[in-house]
Amino acid sequence: MPIPSAQPPCARSLGVVNEEIRTLLADGDLVSPEGRRRYEELLVEWAAAVRGDVSEAA
Repeated sequence: MPIPSAQPPCARSLGVVNEEIRTLLADGDLVSPEGRRRYEELLVEWAAAVRGDVSEAA
């Protein structure tokens, strides 16, 4: 039985995630708890996408 990873693989590209982060910041949604939580989720997804890009380049 495979061991599940701590983070799911990134299904979206780095550019798509980055654009969503920029939109969230531009809209000023970080003042709400929901906005802050979404921002944190996006940062985790962004980091996974960066690692994926590095793995593909290697």
